[in-house]
Amino acid sequence: MTDVALDRVVGGSPHFWARVWSFAKRALWVELRIYESLWRCIVRRPAVPSGAMGFGYVRPVRMILIVFIVLSVVEIPILDLIVHRWLPIRIAFLALGIWGLTWMLGLLSAYLTRPHVVGPAGMRVRDGLEIDLPLPWDVIASVRAIAHRSMEKSPRFFDDGEDRVCALRIADATNVEIRFEAATPLRLPGLPPRGGVHECTVLRFWADEPESLLAEVRTQIG
Repeated sequence: MTDVALDRVVGGSPHFWARVWSFAKRALWVELRIYESLWRCIVRRPAVPSGAMGFGYVRPVRMILIVFIVLSVVEIPILDLIVHRWLPIRIAFLALGIWGLTWMLGLLSAYLTRPHVVGPAGMRVRDGLEIDLPLPWDVIASVRAIAHRSMEKSPRFFDDGEDRVCALRIADATNVEIRFEAATPLRLPGLPPRGGVHECTVLRFWADEPESLLAEVRTQIG
């Protein structure tokens, strides 16, 4: 068997291992961020720098997350009752159930404690556990409230006329649009096409209170 054929059999191409390594790093980072977000929620210390204001984006998914958390709470004792005769299985299901519940609580905490930020240094556009885009004022040409709704599983990066757009959707929708002075590199977690570095001229995202966010932008830029 040739070396090329062997690579295909065992998945040994550099591209394959790059994706495996990227996934492993992201999984570890997300796990750590879960516990950081829980801590921030417990001590009520959101990730908002001094002198800046935070703006949430959890409203479209808050009820869904709460339903999943309640279902997880109900599921753990029911499964424990079903498998309590088999100790190894009972322990495994109990550990998995508690981990899943912790993960869901951490995800909700991340939405609550990692808001978008508008401050003297610029804006930070966030999305859940991973995405955090720092945008200094000198790269921003304009910010406006405009609603866009996309089909499910639409690409995160796409062309819209002459613009290269990055859309950070919540429930397939965005309602704020930032236009950059020039094509600006945005780094998202993971590898292309959904992650990596992409040069964009427009960034769209969701904010629960877009008008309040725009009012703070106007205050900061004078």
